[in-house]
Amino acid sequence: MAGLRQIPTYLRDMQEEIEAHARAFGLDFFPILYEVLDYKTMNEIAAYGGFPTRYPHWRFGMDYEQLAKSYEWGMSKIYEMVINTVPAYAYLLEGNSLVDQKTVMAHVCAHVDFFKHNYFFSKTNRKMIDTMANHAARVRRHMARHGQDAVENFIDTCLSIENLIDPMSQFIVRQRDAAAVDPDERDEDVPRLRAKQYMDKFINPPEYLDAQRKKRDDEKKQKKKFPEEPQRDVLRFLIDHAPLEVWQRDCLEIVRDEAYYFVPQAMTKIMNEGWATYWHSKIMTEKAASSAEIIDYADAAAGILATAPGRLNPYKLGVELYRNIEDRWNRGQFGKEWAECDSMDQKRNWDRRTGLGKKKLFEVRKLYNDITFIDEFFTLEFCVEQKFYSFGFSERSGNWEIMSREFKKVKDQLLRGLTNRGQPFIHVVDGNHENRSELLLRHAHEGVDLDLSQAKDTLRNLYKVWTRPVSILTKLEGKGKLLRCEGDNLTEKSADYPG
Repeated sequence: MAGLRQIPTYLRDMQEEIEAHARAFGLDFFPILYEVLDYKTMNEIAAYGGFPTRYPHWRFGMDYEQLAKSYEWGMSKIYEMVINTVPAYAYLLEGNSLVDQKTVMAHVCAHVDFFKHNYFFSKTNRKMIDTMANHAARVRRHMARHGQDAVENFIDTCLSIENLIDPMSQFIVRQRDAAAVDPDERDEDVPRLRAKQYMDKFINPPEYLDAQRKKRDDEKKQKKKFPEEPQRDVLRFLIDHAPLEVWQRDCLEIVRDEAYYFVPQAMTKIMNEGWATYWHSKIMTEKAASSAEIIDYADAAAGILATAPGRLNPYKLGVELYRNIEDRWNRGQFGKEWAECDSMDQKRNWDRRTGLGKKKLFEVRKLYNDITFIDEFFTLEFCVEQKFYSFGFSERSGNWEIMSREFKKVKDQLLRGLTNRGQPFIHVVDGNHENRSELLLRHAHEGVDLDLSQAKDTLRNLYKVWTRPVSILTKLEGKGKLLRCEGDNLTEKSADYPG
């Protein structure tokens, strides 16, 4: 990284000590490079998503102002940041105490271990610092040629739809259809008159057969759907098919590329922060913190795990789930026999002394994301023990309040908030709707209606990119609806919703 300063010797010695403890516990991470920043520079880097350079855009300034005011008013403080690259780059806040710096370094070691081994980070660009710098240079060139306002306004539009991607597309390997017809065999599809071999070219003239093949292929193209199957990566579809200028297509590709880089972080927020909290706690309490430091560490840790009413703390939920998994697998509380046991007293005292907790933790860290993590390990016993509840807005009282402590409702609310990062599933189903080059999207309704205000804004911005009317098929209050945008004109009408 350009301009990276050497950290003081005492911090380098501390880093070596913490990393030795982390490796002794079984963590395996990329090399880590630290830089110490004052709070102003830390907020600048945080506004850039942890990167030293990003393309010029007003939203980074807005994020900086929000972070700076939050720090100055004592509402929040950034202790550390780490980014998923090789080597990994991490930042330490200049005003941290030595205990804080030790805790941060232990926390960072676990984060980088997670980056290195979790499956959902396996497709990420490990040289993203260079890529971000390249993106910044490209956008500045476009601004120099086409004007800052034009480029920035178009990036505004791109950022408003950056969530319309397919997070799982990076892990899907599409194989060629084995049943596809060989082009050389297509002649058999064209009707031919029966004739002896020496008369065939007179009875079935090659020019006639070619014309018939062209007619057949043209008919197939007209009948062929565009796209052939619903496409969830709306940005990819727009890049491939929208009537964009070269610089616009490049800007949209930049926004899409960066959106995919940040997807694994969003998919594993609870797991990643829980993993880092679990290990920094273990390293500090068992190895790194001296007797004089343990009280200060406990005070800082209590702040990290504090939970505000009605808000989910990913550090708290993640670390408690990891501890619960470790305890269950150490005591043999898994498998067929455990699942079929109906006695809560027997389950409470269950201990087969299997000692598989640590092995299970590393397996979970490698294979799961937040949805599968919660779905499999957020059990009734854990929910009751941690006193979880579902939270929502009460129309009766006009206040936000506890809605239920029922396990199924609590778990469903958690999973609903995590599925697709809490955002609706949108697919492109027709790029030539009603044969008028209009774009038709479909909302995969999962029991929650679209936010109409956000849906209309999204349609307006999609119209700016597609330059033709854009529609979305959805369900509102149980009835099929087609929302259509043509410029500033937004219409809504009843429609059949499949299924």
